[in-house]
Amino acid sequence: MARICVFCGSSFGEKQAYREAAHALGEAIAAQGLGLVYGGASVGLMGTVADAALAAGGEVIGVLPKSLHDVEIGHTGLSKLHIVDSMHERKALMADLSDAFAVLPGGIGTLEEAFEVWTWSQLGIHQKSLGLLNVAGFYDRLEGFLDHVTSEGFVRPIHRDMLISEQSAVALVESLLAAEAPGVKKWVDPINR
Repeated sequence: MARICVFCGSSFGEKQAYREAAHALGEAIAAQGLGLVYGGASVGLMGTVADAALAAGGEVIGVLPKSLHDVEIGHTGLSKLHIVDSMHERKALMADLSDAFAVLPGGIGTLEEAFEVWTWSQLGIHQKSLGLLNVAGFYDRLEGFLDHVTSEGFVRPIHRDMLISEQSAVALVESLLAAEAPGVKKWVDPINR
């Protein structure tokens, strides 16, 4: 079974639209017959996306470090919950278990996870698609900054284009499934010699 890893906040954020998007994404993943991999918590958007996928009959796998088990409150109703020793193990296992990555609104941890797997793709470590669910314009400013970084010559356009952005959960899942990695590594034919 193919699986989509979802990175998102362990809080709900300020807008109801974020909860609705998390619910829609969980449903969309299950509706496609895909599994969901996520951070293993029962709270915030993390809990919402997991609950929605489970309610729609989907497989849901959580990965939670021991140190966060009490803080993020591990979900007890998952298909499988892996308890790991560190954040490094968490991210590596989530990536190993997944075939694509979706990013809901979230904070520093969400951004760090997304940028790490994007970097791995840029370096040719994996060829898995990555996309933002840009709910209520949440990622508009980030996308503008990334366009700036690209225009300034620090990211190649082909690598910038790896980051998919959609406004609906169904469109994001479809785009992630259809995406193909460009197969161009960062250090091959550098931008500036």
